[in-house]
Amino acid sequence: MISFFRKKPHPTADFSRLSCDMHSHLIPGIDDGSPDMATSLGLIRALIDLGYKKLITTPHILSDIYPNTPAIIGAGHQEVLAELQRQDISVEFKAAAEYLMDDHFTRMLEDDQPLLTLKDKMVLVELSFAVPSINLKELLFQMQIKGYLPVLAHPERYLYFGANKDWYDQLKEAGCLFQVNLLSLRGYYGKASAELAQYLVKKKYVDLLGTDLHHERHLENLRSPQLMNTVNRLIDSGLIRNATL
Repeated sequence: MISFFRKKPHPTADFSRLSCDMHSHLIPGIDDGSPDMATSLGLIRALIDLGYKKLITTPHILSDIYPNTPAIIGAGHQEVLAELQRQDISVEFKAAAEYLMDDHFTRMLEDDQPLLTLKDKMVLVELSFAVPSINLKELLFQMQIKGYLPVLAHPERYLYFGANKDWYDQLKEAGCLFQVNLLSLRGYYGKASAELAQYLVKKKYVDLLGTDLHHERHLENLRSPQLMNTVNRLIDSGLIRNATL
């Protein structure tokens, strides 16, 4: 049995001041996150132990790999809700999505297909890790025309931005919110991502913090006390919006 089902001591990390985690992959079997309901419930219990009161899970929508739809995500969300109620696990559990800004996403905007939102009109979007989008600013503008507020997932992980950090300024000026992964502050994704995360912290560009939780390895690193100084400084800055979701 995987270890997060064992009784844990109180974790050193405490994210109760964030209140809400708005980026995770907890609906079983529909993307590269939790593979089954037992794992989902174990991860959710662990997030509650870390102090979270509300979870907004965000399955991938990648047309060629994870062709999820609002109907698929909604059905999975209801299954998790039913199991949480059955097992008397007390947490607010919502579902949105993490959209790759690809041709499929462009067509969704053009066709006025409704997007799943974190709250109100806030939509979590991600980019390719390999190459920058040639029409990124145009897509962001199209989202805003449709009334959406773009939230860029883990901008510190797009290492090509490191060669031209002016991109961060331009995206901020274009009205994009930035969601940094907590594990980037821990150095989990490597030195380059950690340095870009700290750059965004210093620029006061971080609007939201997410676990981007997929599996237990992420969970073990989230428990690290090394995260808390930076997290608390960010919350004290008054810029972090998690608790408003």
